[in-house]
Amino acid sequence: MKKKWSSNGYVFIILSFLVICFGCQSKSNPSKTVMSGNDSTSSWYSNGEWLHGLDIAPNNSINKQEFSRQYHLKSTWWDEAFNFLKTQDLNALTPGNHVIDPGNVYAIVWEGVPKVKDSVLWEAHRNFNDLQYIIHGKAEMGITPIDNPNKKLTVPYIKEKDIEYFTVNAGDKYFPADSTTFFIFSPEEIHRPAIKVDGDNVIKKIVIKVRVPQ
Repeated sequence: MKKKWSSNGYVFIILSFLVICFGCQSKSNPSKTVMSGNDSTSSWYSNGEWLHGLDIAPNNSINKQEFSRQYHLKSTWWDEAFNFLKTQDLNALTPGNHVIDPGNVYAIVWEGVPKVKDSVLWEAHRNFNDLQYIIHGKAEMGITPIDNPNKKLTVPYIKEKDIEYFTVNAGDKYFPADSTTFFIFSPEEIHRPAIKVDGDNVIKKIVIKVRVPQ
């Protein structure tokens, strides 16, 4: 007489089979560390290949996430900006506007005595980023997030000039600026550019305007 299997017996067999299969799968596919978006951005940014040989250090104030987002949407514009810094004789550049990519990338060169802190307005842009670099001399740059609750709009957005002005009462940070580092101020930041520092008078700086990709 053949022995009949109970329903419990069938369940036991099925469960055993699943356990064995799962164990085999675990051995053949060891776990891997999954890199988060932040880690991936940090690794890409730190690698520095996006500089294409430009021997000027990006400032620690740069918003890595926003820069990475924009760069991967339209790397051509940023590559043109970095290439301009790398290939031009910046000390010989005449003050004024220099077109790099019509409508998308252009440089503004300025030379003179920077203003003292209280005279430098906080500003922000919507359609262009500011890549700012002190060619010679020393200054200071202020920066704070656009969503800083301690900001107050003083001059509403002027579309023709792509600019609006603020006052900031707290939550701002300041960084030394000289020929060793460049800054990038995106629409995610309010900035206070080229503030005079003690001991330095005349500076020469370049601002490369890079369009924000839509």
